[in-house]
Amino acid sequence: QVQLVESGGGLVQAGDSLRLSCAASGLTFNYYSVGWFHQAPGKEREFVAAINWSGGATRYADSVKGRFTINRESAKNTVYLQMDRLKPEDTAVYYCAAARTTVLVTAPAQYAYWGQGTQVTVSS
Repeated sequence: QVQLVESGGGLVQAGDSLRLSCAASGLTFNYYSVGWFHQAPGKEREFVAAINWSGGATRYADSVKGRFTINRESAKNTVYLQMDRLKPEDTAVYYCAAARTTVLVTAPAQYAYWGQGTQVTVSS
């Protein structure tokens, strides 16, 4: 049974940092592209960042470029999202997802497995 578990969310002030973790069981991230998405109340789920199966390629939403970094630790089968210089508009539930593909994908429909989400709240 595949399970993705996010952790690391919380309540922070604007300008602070958080690191989200996505730990997998039942699959090996080495064979998957992994993405982070966020969803604010009343809005659709949006792409934030993705990393390919080898960790050699990444992609970011324009809104987070230069502030967020996605990386993976194969030994722990975990993918991280380092979020720096957080803004109130980053407030959302953050989800990680896995897609069995060697290319980077950004559409939620292309991801087969999802975590339960972790809340990030940034106060001004």
